[in-house]
Amino acid sequence: MHGEYKVPGGKLVVVDLDSEDGVLRNVRVAGDFFLEPDEAVLAIDRALEGAPADTDAAGLAARIDAALPPGTHMLGLTSEGVGIAVRRAVARATDWTDYDWQLIHEPPQSPALHMALDEVLTAEVAAGRRPPTLRVWEWGAPAVVMGSFQSLRNEVDPEAAERHGIRVVRRISGGGAMFVEPGNTITYSLSVPDSLVQGLSFADSYAYLDDWVLGALGDMGIKAWYQPLNDIATEAGKIAGAAQKRVVGPDGGPGAVLHHVTMSYDIDADKMLEVLRIGREKMSDKGTRSAKKRVDPLRRQTGLPREQVIENMIASFRDRYGLTAGEVTEEELARAEELVRTKFATEEWTARVP
Repeated sequence: MHGEYKVPGGKLVVVDLDSEDGVLRNVRVAGDFFLEPDEAVLAIDRALEGAPADTDAAGLAARIDAALPPGTHMLGLTSEGVGIAVRRAVARATDWTDYDWQLIHEPPQSPALHMALDEVLTAEVAAGRRPPTLRVWEWGAPAVVMGSFQSLRNEVDPEAAERHGIRVVRRISGGGAMFVEPGNTITYSLSVPDSLVQGLSFADSYAYLDDWVLGALGDMGIKAWYQPLNDIATEAGKIAGAAQKRVVGPDGGPGAVLHHVTMSYDIDADKMLEVLRIGREKMSDKGTRSAKKRVDPLRRQTGLPREQVIENMIASFRDRYGLTAGEVTEEELARAEELVRTKFATEEWTARVP
């Protein structure tokens, strides 16, 4: 069995092992990390040898910590990272490079259709009819996108939304509300097979699926990091938030994961705080009387047009894992449009948590 895991902000950990009679055997840990003293890597191997194969990552990390020589220094490596790599090996997890990735980047679409496309495309990946997909969104109208479990009246000022022509929609994933206007945010979705995140906890999967975009930002000179549970931050503060939804496969089989992210390119903060009630409350908690007119971390930090930032992100993903241009099929689009009519554009869905 072979497992790999890139420690967030760190290095790659590779584990090869056997599982015999319910325990780990012939464990070998390797990678491009730094570790002192040299014999510490052998201590890690010995700590994992004979461990029950169903031990979780935290339990494996505890065994490693107890076995490390005094004064051990890990750079780009953590005990938990090794434990996660072991869990991925036992679960026979796949890797990014095992797939032929497809890119979808189409003209602007309505907010409700974006919600429906996420559901349809991820279901297609779960069913094995679509390859893992990176979809970059273009917004046809301003919107507030609420998390699946948020209260409509607690989150949105309906009068302000109507005044500014902002449509309120609800997505299938949890998390907080997003305020978007065409040209002011960068939003993308990853629809991936469940096997890509096997062996990862729910929280760890966020960092794992965000890692490529941290690299893409780094290529543009932005030092960014994952901030648990679901944020991406830089020295300028939070610049992006992620949300996930797990989709079960046909007949309850292996499924897929929807992981989508909205990044702040150049947001009208005053308008956002008029429309989002929780936004006003958060600003009040911080003792702030008014917001800046713009929240523009990506525009300011890159100095690049939004279209160029997106192009650079796509190129970075392609360089790492390969990426072929694709499109939403006619059948997928028809199913998404039907979901708009029956679900995502209905008051019943949008106000399902009043």
